[in-house]
Amino acid sequence: MRLVLLGTTGYHPNDRRHTACFLLPECGVMFDAGTGLYRAANYLATAELDIFLTHAHLDHVIGLSYLFDVTFAHPLSRIVVRGQSEKLSAVEEHLFAPMLFPIRLPCRFEPLAGPVTLAAGGRVSWFPLVHPGGSVGYRLDRSGHSLAYVTDTTASPDAPYLEQIRGVDLLLHECYFPDGQAERAGRTGHSHTTAVARAARQAGVGRLVLVHINPLATEDDPIGLDVARSIFPRTEIGEDLMELDF
Repeated sequence: MRLVLLGTTGYHPNDRRHTACFLLPECGVMFDAGTGLYRAANYLATAELDIFLTHAHLDHVIGLSYLFDVTFAHPLSRIVVRGQSEKLSAVEEHLFAPMLFPIRLPCRFEPLAGPVTLAAGGRVSWFPLVHPGGSVGYRLDRSGHSLAYVTDTTASPDAPYLEQIRGVDLLLHECYFPDGQAERAGRTGHSHTTAVARAARQAGVGRLVLVHINPLATEDDPIGLDVARSIFPRTEIGEDLMELDF
Protein backbone atom coordinates (compact mmCIF):
# COMPACT_ATOMS: atom_id res chain seq x y z
CA MET A 1 0.00 0.00 0.00
CA ARG A 2 0.99 3.61 -0.55
CA LEU A 3 0.71 6.39 2.01
CA VAL A 4 1.22 10.07 1.22
CA LEU A 5 2.08 12.47 4.03
CA LEU A 6 0.13 15.61 3.13
CA GLY A 7 0.84 17.38 6.43
CA THR A 8 3.30 16.47 9.17
CA THR A 9 3.20 19.22 11.79
CA GLY A 10 0.79 20.18 14.55
CA TYR A 11 -0.80 23.37 15.88
CA HIS A 12 -0.07 25.58 12.86
CA PRO A 13 1.64 25.24 9.47
CA ASN A 14 5.08 26.64 8.78
CA ASP A 15 7.10 27.13 5.60
CA ARG A 16 8.13 23.47 5.64
CA ARG A 17 5.09 21.56 6.89
CA HIS A 18 1.29 21.65 6.91
CA THR A 19 -0.81 20.28 9.76
CA ALA A 20 -1.79 16.64 10.07
CA CYS A 21 -3.23 14.90 7.03
CA PHE A 22 -2.35 11.44 5.70
CA LEU A 23 -3.78 9.82 2.57
CA LEU A 24 -3.87 6.29 1.21
CA PRO A 25 -4.78 7.18 -2.40
CA GLU A 26 -5.67 3.73 -3.68
CA CYS A 27 -7.79 2.93 -0.59
CA GLY A 28 -9.69 6.22 -0.49
CA VAL A 29 -8.76 6.65 3.17
CA MET A 30 -7.52 9.79 4.92
CA PHE A 31 -6.43 10.20 8.52
CA ASP A 32 -7.05 13.68 9.93
CA ALA A 33 -7.94 16.78 7.96
CA GLY A 34 -5.37 19.45 8.72
CA THR A 35 -4.16 22.19 6.42
CA GLY A 36 -2.42 19.65 4.20
CA LEU A 37 -5.79 18.38 2.94
CA TYR A 38 -5.85 20.81 0.02
CA ARG A 39 -3.12 18.67 -1.61
CA ALA A 40 -5.31 15.55 -1.74
CA ALA A 41 -6.68 16.13 -5.24
CA ASN A 42 -3.21 15.60 -6.68
CA TYR A 43 -3.12 12.04 -5.30
CA LEU A 44 -6.64 10.64 -4.98
CA ALA A 45 -7.23 7.51 -7.05
CA THR A 46 -10.77 6.63 -5.97
CA ALA A 47 -14.26 8.07 -6.35
CA GLU A 48 -14.97 7.69 -2.63
CA LEU A 49 -13.18 9.05 0.45
CA ASP A 50 -13.38 8.07 4.11
CA ILE A 51 -11.85 10.66 6.45
CA PHE A 52 -11.02 9.42 9.96
CA LEU A 53 -10.57 12.19 12.54
CA THR A 54 -8.53 11.59 15.68
CA HIS A 55 -10.14 14.53 17.49
CA ALA A 56 -11.58 17.97 16.81
CA HIS A 57 -8.69 20.33 17.53
CA LEU A 58 -8.45 22.88 14.75
CA ASP A 59 -5.10 21.73 13.38
CA HIS A 60 -6.70 18.33 12.65
CA VAL A 61 -10.03 19.45 11.17
CA ILE A 62 -9.62 22.84 9.47
CA GLY A 63 -8.90 21.17 6.14
CA LEU A 64 -12.49 19.91 5.95
CA SER A 65 -13.35 23.41 4.80
CA TYR A 66 -11.09 22.86 1.77
CA LEU A 67 -13.13 19.95 0.43
CA PHE A 68 -14.91 22.07 -2.16
CA ASP A 69 -11.67 22.74 -4.04
CA VAL A 70 -10.56 19.12 -3.68
CA THR A 71 -13.81 17.82 -5.15
CA PHE A 72 -13.70 20.41 -7.93
CA ALA A 73 -10.30 19.08 -9.02
CA HIS A 74 -11.10 15.42 -8.30
CA PRO A 75 -14.86 14.71 -8.20
CA LEU A 76 -15.94 12.30 -5.46
CA SER A 77 -19.23 10.44 -5.37
CA ARG A 78 -19.11 9.92 -1.61
CA ILE A 79 -17.26 11.51 1.31
CA VAL A 80 -17.75 10.23 4.85
CA VAL A 81 -16.14 11.94 7.84
CA ARG A 82 -15.79 9.59 10.79
CA GLY A 83 -14.89 10.28 14.42
CA GLN A 84 -16.25 10.18 17.95
CA SER A 85 -19.79 11.48 18.14
CA GLU A 86 -19.04 14.47 20.36
CA LYS A 87 -16.11 15.50 18.16
CA LEU A 88 -18.21 15.41 15.00
CA SER A 89 -20.92 17.43 16.71
CA ALA A 90 -18.36 20.07 17.69
CA VAL A 91 -17.09 20.30 14.11
CA GLU A 92 -20.57 20.66 12.67
CA GLU A 93 -21.76 23.14 15.29
CA HIS A 94 -18.70 25.36 15.56
CA LEU A 95 -16.35 25.03 12.58
CA PHE A 96 -19.30 25.10 10.20
CA ALA A 97 -21.42 27.59 12.08
CA PRO A 98 -23.29 29.84 9.59
CA MET A 99 -21.28 32.90 10.56
CA LEU A 100 -17.97 31.07 9.94
CA PHE A 101 -18.71 28.74 7.01
CA PRO A 102 -22.30 29.01 5.74
CA ILE A 103 -22.17 26.40 2.95
CA ARG A 104 -22.95 22.77 3.70
CA LEU A 105 -20.00 20.46 3.10
CA PRO A 106 -20.23 17.82 0.33
CA CYS A 107 -19.98 14.99 2.88
CA ARG A 108 -21.80 13.19 5.65
CA PHE A 109 -20.68 12.66 9.25
CA GLU A 110 -20.81 9.20 10.81
CA PRO A 111 -19.89 8.51 14.47
CA LEU A 112 -17.47 5.71 15.18
CA ALA A 113 -19.00 2.54 16.55
CA GLY A 114 -17.16 -0.67 15.79
CA PRO A 115 -14.47 -1.29 13.16
CA VAL A 116 -15.15 0.18 9.71
CA THR A 117 -15.08 -2.07 6.64
CA LEU A 118 -13.68 -0.16 3.69
CA ALA A 119 -15.23 -0.08 0.22
CA ALA A 120 -11.80 -0.84 -1.26
CA GLY A 121 -11.32 -3.77 1.12
CA GLY A 122 -9.74 -3.94 4.53
CA ARG A 123 -10.75 -2.68 7.93
CA VAL A 124 -10.04 0.34 10.12
CA SER A 125 -10.29 -0.09 13.89
CA TRP A 126 -9.90 2.62 16.52
CA PHE A 127 -8.83 2.91 20.13
CA PRO A 128 -8.81 5.65 22.80
CA LEU A 129 -5.79 7.82 23.54
CA VAL A 130 -5.05 10.09 26.49
CA HIS A 131 -5.03 13.76 25.45
CA PRO A 132 -6.72 16.95 26.72
CA GLY A 133 -10.21 16.83 25.25
CA GLY A 134 -9.78 13.22 24.19
CA SER A 135 -8.39 11.61 21.05
CA VAL A 136 -8.36 8.25 19.27
CA GLY A 137 -5.80 6.32 17.28
CA TYR A 138 -6.39 4.10 14.25
CA ARG A 139 -5.21 0.83 12.83
CA LEU A 140 -5.76 -0.19 9.18
CA ASP A 141 -5.42 -3.80 8.03
CA ARG A 142 -5.73 -4.60 4.34
CA SER A 143 -4.46 -7.40 2.09
CA GLY A 144 -1.82 -8.53 4.55
CA HIS A 145 -0.52 -5.01 5.22
CA SER A 146 -1.04 -2.91 8.34
CA LEU A 147 -0.68 0.69 9.45
CA ALA A 148 -1.27 2.46 12.76
CA TYR A 149 -1.67 6.19 13.32
CA VAL A 150 -1.18 7.57 16.83
CA THR A 151 -1.14 11.30 17.46
CA ASP A 152 -1.88 13.80 20.21
CA THR A 153 -1.03 11.56 23.12
CA THR A 154 1.86 10.96 25.52
CA ALA A 155 3.84 7.88 24.54
CA SER A 156 5.17 5.36 27.02
CA PRO A 157 6.33 1.73 26.77
CA ASP A 158 3.38 0.60 28.89
CA ALA A 159 0.63 2.67 27.25
CA PRO A 160 -2.61 0.66 26.81
CA TYR A 161 -2.78 1.47 23.09
CA LEU A 162 0.36 -0.54 22.36
CA GLU A 163 -1.71 -3.73 22.27
CA GLN A 164 -3.84 -2.21 19.53
CA ILE A 165 -0.87 -1.45 17.27
CA ARG A 166 1.24 -4.50 18.01
CA GLY A 167 3.13 -5.83 15.00
CA VAL A 168 1.94 -3.31 12.40
CA ASP A 169 4.13 -2.87 9.34
CA LEU A 170 4.17 0.93 9.68
CA LEU A 171 3.56 3.15 12.69
CA LEU A 172 2.94 6.87 12.27
CA HIS A 173 3.42 8.35 15.73
CA GLU A 174 3.51 11.91 16.88
CA CYS A 175 6.80 13.25 18.23
CA TYR A 176 6.16 16.89 18.96
CA PHE A 177 9.15 17.42 21.25
CA PRO A 178 12.77 16.24 21.62
CA ASP A 179 13.88 14.69 24.89
CA GLY A 180 14.99 18.02 26.31
CA GLN A 181 11.32 19.03 26.48
CA ALA A 182 9.95 15.80 27.96
CA GLU A 183 8.28 17.60 30.88
CA ARG A 184 6.49 19.94 28.50
CA ALA A 185 5.39 16.99 26.38
CA GLY A 186 3.69 15.33 29.33
CA ARG A 187 2.09 18.57 30.47
CA THR A 188 0.55 19.28 27.06
CA GLY A 189 -0.48 15.74 26.19
CA HIS A 190 2.21 15.15 23.57
CA SER A 191 5.22 12.87 23.09
CA HIS A 192 9.00 13.11 23.06
CA THR A 193 11.64 11.15 21.19
CA THR A 194 12.82 8.43 23.57
CA ALA A 195 9.31 7.58 24.74
CA VAL A 196 8.05 7.14 21.16
CA ALA A 197 11.00 4.96 20.15
CA ARG A 198 10.55 2.77 23.22
CA ALA A 199 6.82 2.43 22.49
CA ALA A 200 7.57 1.33 18.90
CA ARG A 201 10.08 -1.23 20.14
CA GLN A 202 7.70 -2.53 22.80
CA ALA A 203 4.89 -2.89 20.24
CA GLY A 204 7.12 -4.77 17.81
CA VAL A 205 6.26 -2.62 14.80
CA GLY A 206 8.14 -2.92 11.53
CA ARG A 207 8.86 0.74 10.85
CA LEU A 208 8.39 4.05 12.70
CA VAL A 209 7.75 7.41 11.04
CA LEU A 210 7.63 10.43 13.33
CA VAL A 211 5.01 13.08 12.57
CA HIS A 212 3.17 15.98 14.24
CA ILE A 213 6.51 17.73 14.63
CA ASN A 214 6.63 21.04 16.52
CA PRO A 215 6.13 23.79 13.88
CA LEU A 216 8.68 25.98 15.65
CA ALA A 217 11.35 23.35 14.91
CA THR A 218 12.15 23.79 11.22
CA GLU A 219 15.60 22.20 11.06
CA ASP A 220 16.27 18.89 9.26
CA ASP A 221 16.42 16.94 12.52
CA PRO A 222 14.11 18.60 15.04
CA ILE A 223 13.72 15.65 17.43
CA GLY A 224 17.10 13.87 17.68
CA LEU A 225 16.88 11.11 15.11
CA ASP A 226 20.08 9.46 16.36
CA VAL A 227 18.48 9.09 19.81
CA ALA A 228 15.39 7.43 18.33
CA ARG A 229 17.46 5.11 16.13
CA SER A 230 19.62 4.01 19.04
CA ILE A 231 16.42 2.54 20.52
CA PHE A 232 14.47 1.65 17.37
CA PRO A 233 16.74 1.62 14.28
CA ARG A 234 13.97 1.71 11.66
CA THR A 235 12.92 5.27 12.50
CA GLU A 236 12.41 8.13 10.05
CA ILE A 237 11.19 11.71 10.33
CA GLY A 238 8.11 12.33 8.22
CA GLU A 239 8.25 15.17 5.71
CA ASP A 240 5.43 16.75 3.75
CA LEU A 241 4.72 14.95 0.43
CA MET A 242 6.81 11.94 1.44
CA GLU A 243 5.39 8.74 -0.09
CA LEU A 244 5.73 5.49 1.85
CA ASP A 245 5.15 1.96 0.57
CA PHE A 246 4.44 -0.74 3.13
